[in-house]
Amino acid sequence: MTAATVSSADVRAETAAARPVLAIHGGAGVIRSTLTPEIEASVKADLRRALDAGYGVLEAGGSAVDAVARAVVALEDSPHFNAGKGAVFTHEGRNELDASIMDGSTRRAGAIAGVTRVRNPVLLARAVMERSPHVMLIGEGAEAFGRGIEGIAFVEPSYFHTDVRWQQLREAIEKEAKREPSAQGRAIHYGTVGAVALDAQGRLAAATSTGGMTNKRWGRVGDSPIIGAGTYADARCAVSATGWGEFFIRAAVAHDICARVEYGRQALADAARTVIMETIPALGGDGGVIAVDAQGQVTLPFNTDGMYRGWVDRDGRRHVAILAEKR
Repeated sequence: MTAATVSSADVRAETAAARPVLAIHGGAGVIRSTLTPEIEASVKADLRRALDAGYGVLEAGGSAVDAVARAVVALEDSPHFNAGKGAVFTHEGRNELDASIMDGSTRRAGAIAGVTRVRNPVLLARAVMERSPHVMLIGEGAEAFGRGIEGIAFVEPSYFHTDVRWQQLREAIEKEAKREPSAQGRAIHYGTVGAVALDAQGRLAAATSTGGMTNKRWGRVGDSPIIGAGTYADARCAVSATGWGEFFIRAAVAHDICARVEYGRQALADAARTVIMETIPALGGDGGVIAVDAQGQVTLPFNTDGMYRGWVDRDGRRHVAILAEKR
């Protein structure tokens, strides 16, 4: 059978016996010098909670879409990650949130950008996918759509405020005024959460959520809500990205990885490694991805000091890691 004639059903039939797999990330913006033992322990605890939330869905026979949504909600609810509760601030002192989700078995997708009152943006992105004729909604329109949907929680903007993120904004503005580089360095460009999953029926899904870039202006939107850049899933491959969004958009990172798997017949790990270790650095960017294929192979490459990440492999073993020593 040629690649042109392989259907989603064919791929699922070949992998239906595979054990479910889940991978998550909390962003590639790890600042090694600020990673105290206390922070490391707290971050890993929240990664484990997200793994438990998402993998619990898969263990119960739930869908990959349900699993990635549940895992990302858990990450959005943690103040440690730049999404939901821990979102960074814009130049004007607002939290503007973006998210997307994609069902690889149908290639349906939903995305939202620039919302300020939605507690869990990934759930609104899923509602766009399942309850609207569109793929992406933004700002006030996205929120107006969400207000009529059960399960979409709205909060006051103050809910997203954390002192750590506020101090990061003040520092970035001060350094900018003095024309000095931020003490955070390139980490101002990072910060995303995401999940990819393979369920017991062989279906793949991916989801990504972010607060964007510290000190961003003019309604800037990065790669996270853009299907094919920060999020992509089809019958063979699911990817969620984290990094300097402008470069991930220009390289169509998530789709490029899956295209290399489908058309180039590359192994998932090779495809992801080439894009993250060669394509993105050649453009001047950096970051990482999590990805899973239809055989349950997981890969988590990044080219920064670290990436908050966790995964449950095909044997059901749980792993969490932050720095580059463990991949």
